Amino acid sequence: MVLIKNIHFIGIGGIGMSGLARLYLHEGATVSGSDSTETQNTKKLITEGISVTYEQTAENISSRPELELVVYTEAMAGDHPELVAARGAGIRTVNYFEALGEIANEYYLIAVAGTHGKTTTTAMLIDILEEASFDPTAIVGSLRTKTGSNFRAGKSKYFVVEACEYKRDFLTLVPDVLVITNIEHDHVDYYKDLADVQDAFTQLVNMVPEEGAIITLATDPNIHPVLENAQAKIFDYKIEVFRTLALKQPGLHNRMNAGAARAAALVLGADKNIIGEALENFAGTQRRFEYKGECNGAKVYDDYAHHPTAIELAIAGARELYPEKKVTVVFQSHTYSRTHELFDGFVDSLAKADRVLMTPIYAAREENEFGVSAEKLSEAIAGKGIDSKFFHTLEAAALKIKETVSKDDVVIIMGAGDITKVAEKLTK
Repeated sequence: MVLIKNIHFIGIGGIGMSGLARLYLHEGATVSGSDSTETQNTKKLITEGISVTYEQTAENISSRPELELVVYTEAMAGDHPELVAARGAGIRTVNYFEALGEIANEYYLIAVAGTHGKTTTTAMLIDILEEASFDPTAIVGSLRTKTGSNFRAGKSKYFVVEACEYKRDFLTLVPDVLVITNIEHDHVDYYKDLADVQDAFTQLVNMVPEEGAIITLATDPNIHPVLENAQAKIFDYKIEVFRTLALKQPGLHNRMNAGAARAAALVLGADKNIIGEALENFAGTQRRFEYKGECNGAKVYDDYAHHPTAIELAIAGARELYPEKKVTVVFQSHTYSRTHELFDGFVDSLAKADRVLMTPIYAAREENEFGVSAEKLSEAIAGKGIDSKFFHTLEAAALKIKETVSKDDVVIIMGAGDITKVAEKLTK
C-alpha cells in the first residue's frame, strides 16, 4: 500500500518509532534508522531486517541518496545532524504522527485515545480482533506480553492504533472508529487547562465520518461536551464493563479498559463469546502493572503511571490483588511542569500507599522553571502521615527497598522515565 520505498527513522529505538518502522517494513519499504544507544529493541529491529546505526551523523543521510523520507520525533532538537542533513538535501522530513497518518489513514482505522488506558485498551482490542479472525495491522505504545512486540502485521483492511493527544498529534489520524477512554488535564506543558484538552478531542471527534462510530463514556462530564457536534453514532461502553469476565489484571481501571475494548469489538461485529475469551486470557503489556518478580519475598511490579489518577488506580489495583500486604511505591515524577501543575493531586494519590520512596524528577525535555522538586513532593506526602522519603539516586532507592521489604510487602516501581531500572535491580 505504501508508495515510499526508502525511509530513515531518527531515534528508531523509541516505542512509537520502532512500531512505525516495523509497519513501513511490513508495507515493503527499505527501512533504516539511528539511535544514541543500543537497546534490546534496536537489536531486535536488526534481526527483523532493519539497518540500525548508533552514530547519529550527517553521513547517515548524505550516503543514502535514495532516501525519500526521514521521520523524527517531536522531542528532537532542530539542529540534529541527520535532520539538518535531510533538509539540506531536500529530502522530505515528517514527525512520527505525520508519518503514521500517511499510512494508517489508508486502512479502516480504529484509533484508541484518552488520557489514561490507551495502551491497555489498544492491546486488548488487538487480542480480541486476532482471536475473532479480523487479522488487523496494529501499533501499540508498549510491548504486548503475548508477542513481545509493539507491532502486529495483518493482511486485512483493519488497522488499530493508539492515538496520543500530546500537541494535538492525533489530529493526523482520521479514524473510522474512535475509542475515547477518558479525558483529563495532562501534558500541562502544552495544554493550558482541561478546556484546551477538550478542544483537541472535539476536533478529533468531528473527524469521524457519519458512517463511523465513537465508543466512549458519553455521560462523563469531561467527555460529554466534546461529543456535541459528532457526526458518527455514539456507543457508551459503560454497560460493557459489567459484562466483562474476570481479568488477570486487577483494578476498576482495567475493567473499564476491557469494557471499552469489548464495546469497540462488538461495534465491529466480533462474536461476544470470542471477545470474552480474549479478555479473560489477556496477558497485559510491558510496564502496565507488569509483574517483574520478587525481592526478599515481596512482589515487585513495574508501572508507567505518571498522572495522579493513574497512580491512585494502580495503588487501588494492588490493594485489590493483595489486600493483606503493605503497598510501597517507588516514584519518579515525569517533567517539572506536570509536577508543579498537578502537585496537590500527586500528594493525594501517592498518600494512598503505605510508604513512598521518591526519586529525582525526570526532566525529559524541560528545565526547572517552576521551583518544584521531588524533595518538596516527598515532604508534602509525609505531612499527611505517610512514610515518605526522598532518595538522590535510583540506586539508593533500590538499596533501601532491598534492606526493608519482606513477603508482607508489594512494591510498585512507578513513573514514565528511567525508574524502570529500579525494578530490574530488585528482581535480577
